[in-house]
Amino acid sequence: QVQLVESGGGLVQAGRSLRLSCTASGRIFSNYAMGWFRQTPGKEREFVAAIKWGAGSTSYADSEQGRFTISRDNAKNTLYLQMNSLKPEDTAVYYCAARGSSYYLPSDPDEYDYWGQGTQLTVSS
Repeated sequence: QVQLVESGGGLVQAGRSLRLSCTASGRIFSNYAMGWFRQTPGKEREFVAAIKWGAGSTSYADSEQGRFTISRDNAKNTLYLQMNSLKPEDTAVYYCAARGSSYYLPSDPDEYDYWGQGTQLTVSS
């Protein structure tokens, strides 16, 4: 069983940067895929980025490529999402997720097994 806890959300002005963290309890194996998703009211959960826990290979949504960076600290069992040049449309609840024994980096939220409770990011204009 894996439990995920996000932190680092808040209110930030457009153009600024912010880093989200997701701390995992339980064993994260090297073949796990870890991802960040976001959701706004009335919309489906949207893929942001994913990373292979062991190899560190990454995948990004086309819209976030270049502004967001996903990374992990294996020793701390922590996943990060560095977000730069934030825009008001980045406002959402951000979730981290884990998929066990994955040979690829899924972007479909239904393919993830574990979820955190989410952290709210609000970007003001």
